[in-house]
Amino acid sequence: MNEIDFKYTDERFADIQMLRYRLNGFEELTLQQKKYIYYLSEATLAGRDITFDQFGRYNLLIRKTLEAVYTHHAGAPNDKDFVEMTEYLKRVWFSNGIYHHYGSEKFTPSFPESWFRETVNRLDAELLPKGWNSWQDVLNEICPVIFDPTVMPKRVNQADGEDLVRTSACNFYEGVSQEEVENYYASMKKDDSGNGQPSYGLNSKLVNKDSKLEELTYTTNGLYGASIKQIVYWLDKAKAVAENDQQREVLSLLIEYYETGDLGIFDDYSIAWLKEQEGRVDFINGFIEVYGDPLGLKGSWEGIVEFKDLEATRRTQLISQNAQWFEDHSPVDPRFKKPTVKGVTANVINAAMLGGDEYPASAIGINLPNADWIRAEYGSKSVTIANLTEAYNKAAKGNGFDEEFVIDDETRRLIDQYGDLCDDLHTDLHECLGHGSGQLLPGVDPDALKAYGSTIEEARADLFGLYYLADPKLQELGLVPNDEAYKSQYYHYMMNGLMTQIVRIKPGQQIEEAHMRNRAIIAQWCLENGGNAVELVQREGKTYVKINDYPTLRQLFAQLLAEIQRIKSTGDYEAARQLVERYGVKINPDLHAEVLDRYAKLNIAPYKGFINPVMKVVKNNSEEITDIKLDYTESYTHQMLRYSAEYGTLIQRQ
Repeated sequence: MNEIDFKYTDERFADIQMLRYRLNGFEELTLQQKKYIYYLSEATLAGRDITFDQFGRYNLLIRKTLEAVYTHHAGAPNDKDFVEMTEYLKRVWFSNGIYHHYGSEKFTPSFPESWFRETVNRLDAELLPKGWNSWQDVLNEICPVIFDPTVMPKRVNQADGEDLVRTSACNFYEGVSQEEVENYYASMKKDDSGNGQPSYGLNSKLVNKDSKLEELTYTTNGLYGASIKQIVYWLDKAKAVAENDQQREVLSLLIEYYETGDLGIFDDYSIAWLKEQEGRVDFINGFIEVYGDPLGLKGSWEGIVEFKDLEATRRTQLISQNAQWFEDHSPVDPRFKKPTVKGVTANVINAAMLGGDEYPASAIGINLPNADWIRAEYGSKSVTIANLTEAYNKAAKGNGFDEEFVIDDETRRLIDQYGDLCDDLHTDLHECLGHGSGQLLPGVDPDALKAYGSTIEEARADLFGLYYLADPKLQELGLVPNDEAYKSQYYHYMMNGLMTQIVRIKPGQQIEEAHMRNRAIIAQWCLENGGNAVELVQREGKTYVKINDYPTLRQLFAQLLAEIQRIKSTGDYEAARQLVERYGVKINPDLHAEVLDRYAKLNIAPYKGFINPVMKVVKNNSEEITDIKLDYTESYTHQMLRYSAEYGTLIQRQ
């Protein structure tokens, strides 16, 4: 399929636009590499049900009931209630559950409960989810969760002063309070030497069982065992076609970790994964990011398979080769700098398959592992995902967004000319150097910032990238063409943080998501503390960001980076709380209403997600695999139903 034939944009529903991404260069890979990608892709898809269950204890039962209605509905396909239920189901598929993937608020169904109950009760009993005796029992279980806005209203609650565990609907805890969780894991750390401390709680659910706290660990023979056994099956198949011995070692350790749940083995796996640099193909598979837990402890399951874009990787390797220079010249207290930067590597990659918390909505850059002690001793590995960025850029061309919100023609010229380049560079600097920079002071708990940790960490990485984007070093390295290119990113970032990102939030709500909070903190802090460097101005009744002094704005980024690094390095919880609550949470309601109105007129979906390619196995008469072919034509609905049928390994019993 050539560039002209390939269609990046696909179905649209609710506030979501579905996109397709191309696996550029896949056809040039060897058969062994294609088979390796295929087996890893199967392991990536096999964990889908885990993410659904982690994001809410009723998600699987609700999804299976909705799918039964969708596939066996006896009424007219254009029936209003059925059409509205179909959109609700598509949102559930997209968000891995009944909570918005970004804002984490519960979806409000537009179809009536009476219609839903009547329709479900007419379904054949043989369609019942395993372990359930009647559709009436199912309805009694799920209807309050779907239709009552007061029942489990938010997946992740970050409201200051509330019990974040009891008021969050994510399925990482059961019958416990925030204080009990924090004390439970604090006691573990008290008994630990601190050298190579595991990420306690990362791969388990903490429950109150007979008035005693107990961890239910995710293993082949524990919680989520049915899915994890399938993941392990495909990882084992991948070992046979891995590109080198180090990849086989990585896979062996990951399998052992899944079988035992031992977090020490997970750290061994993470270190081995860091050391694997020679292969073209790489992957992430496991309980990784902690944004879905209000306390930032529990890892959501995710998977991604990738292969290097060799030409574009020269850019990120140039950055990583100079990591020590960037660390040495960082505008932070010398106590918080790494004296020796170890093992920082970065690649530009093409995603080959997305799964779990990376699907359908995905990050465009990733830096791992998350354990601070591993970063300090062994380094980190980061990727910028080129083909997803390509899809986003193709979908955004000509949508009128910059014409509506960017202040003048000259600024739009800068963005048109340098925006894509500087977006990529900021992602590279954020992932490759930002997350890998700095160090904790001896004895500081990596989890000292608690619920604010994720926001502070993302702000730290963003500021690192923003500061260096304007540095003459980037011109010296040949990464930017001149000393004005950086202004395109500075303007877009400030416009996003001060104004346009709030199109993703409903009127009357506050900012909850960690990345959005981080951008708001940076932009609002600079607005308040920058004198006349940046301001909000009115022109013909519309609000615009106006940057009067770009060099001063860079120094503001430097000042805030120094403070946020201090907060991180010293574990200053109260300073983190004050910064986030003052700058990162609240929204001006008048500005919010204006931005929403202007955005609505553009008819742009604020959220984007991806449909995976279908990998088709080609075999000869001896049943040997001779090729892996790509098919980009599968619809969103067909893909979701197929995944539920082929990878639906978990059930919620009565």
